[in-house]
Amino acid sequence: MTAGAAVALAWSVQARASSTNDAQPYACGSAGESLLIEGVTTVDFRGERPDVRSGVSVLVQGGRIARIVDHASEIDDDVTVVDGTGLTMIPGLYDMHAHVWDQTELAAQLMHGVTTVRNLSGMPFHLRLSQQVEQGEVCGARLLTSGPILNSAGPDAQIYHQIVSTAEEARAAVRQQYQVGYRRIKVYSNLAPDAFAAASDEAAGLGMAITGHTPEGKRTFDTNGHISFELDFEKVMQVPFETVEHVESLAWHGLHGEIDPAGARSIARQLAEKGQTVTPTLIAHQNLVEVAQSGGAYAYRAGIGTMSPLARLVAGQSIARWSQEDPRRERERAEFYQAFTRMLDEEGVQIVAGSDSGIFVNVPGLSLIEEVELLAEALQSPFKAIKAATATPASVLGLAGRSGCVAASCAADLVLYRCNPLQDPRCLRQPEAVIFRGHLIDAEELRGQTGLASLANAHDNERTFANVFEGFAAQGNPITPEQLGAAIGGK
Repeated sequence: MTAGAAVALAWSVQARASSTNDAQPYACGSAGESLLIEGVTTVDFRGERPDVRSGVSVLVQGGRIARIVDHASEIDDDVTVVDGTGLTMIPGLYDMHAHVWDQTELAAQLMHGVTTVRNLSGMPFHLRLSQQVEQGEVCGARLLTSGPILNSAGPDAQIYHQIVSTAEEARAAVRQQYQVGYRRIKVYSNLAPDAFAAASDEAAGLGMAITGHTPEGKRTFDTNGHISFELDFEKVMQVPFETVEHVESLAWHGLHGEIDPAGARSIARQLAEKGQTVTPTLIAHQNLVEVAQSGGAYAYRAGIGTMSPLARLVAGQSIARWSQEDPRRERERAEFYQAFTRMLDEEGVQIVAGSDSGIFVNVPGLSLIEEVELLAEALQSPFKAIKAATATPASVLGLAGRSGCVAASCAADLVLYRCNPLQDPRCLRQPEAVIFRGHLIDAEELRGQTGLASLANAHDNERTFANVFEGFAAQGNPITPEQLGAAIGGK
């Protein structure tokens, strides 16, 4: 069956059956205005080293941390008491680079201790979904989103991109995104020079953040196969980004695809000088290596069922291709990307953790944990890696002191572990409990048959397709299921 036929079938047949997958109503943790977690070890990541307090009691009220005291006897409020003996508490994790296809993925993220997700390929349903989470109508991680990806025609253009060619089109697209409700734009690789300049200027004037790949414009190759770009990397980096995405893209654009340690060091210094923040997404390339090394078997790894069926269908052609690649060459690149990330840190570039979940075989929630593990290797510090998923994202997003922290007045988005992630970041794979918006979600609710695990697997194809096709239409590009199938690999 071609991809086009598969998409059409999913829309017309699977959609009608999707109601059988609906999860039972779930309250997203125990209600109650006040929690007291007694005898817990807390870790705050805002400084240059971990701020660890052992055996303290944390009072949560109204969705925030009210007090942290040395002795529970200091609290005389009417509270629900949680025994924190032997547990370590850290801030809820941020995934700063995700592709959300449906609300089920937000449940999967929360199940893994990820309490905030930044989606970087926006559609109108993301704006609605963000509000539904905040209002308690949907159980899942908090959702931030960019608008639709801004790109120009070229080898990296995809069907869900908003294609602009001129400065006028770019300005109009940014204004339209702002009017709809988006507050950040995402730019992409093929974006033309005039369009990038206009989009970034318009976004700045509207107070919108800019994130994404570094735009290159057109690519040309000389007779020796060496690549050059219409837009110089140095010129692009004159524009302040909220975050620059993918260390792999930095190497492609800034180093012309070469493995060049000296050049990487120079780019790291340049990014530090400009005050840029980078989301390395090391796991995105590492998963390419894993699929190549396994001959494709890795595409069926544990947890893959929490990915949207449509996302898995979209990934099919890429999985088939990477199953045939030589893993040795890509492993060498993966090692270079880790070294490049270490240089970024050494030169003072802020790093935030992102998983590229929802793409290829990047599982929501789990891939963010795997990214933190890779960052711990690259930065040679579990502390720095976890900081990249907690305090630093909060600061980048303007939430310093309000989120991504464990202290009085911080948001009560917290994770508890029966191990110490500072000693071994693999500890993050097994949260004992999550406190989200001040509500306790215990281990049974995280992974049991009627809690978040159930929601994470309750795929609704009708809802997914309706949201995606609405998104295409909103970008002025209404398409049919058959056209979508052809675009992702059908005939």
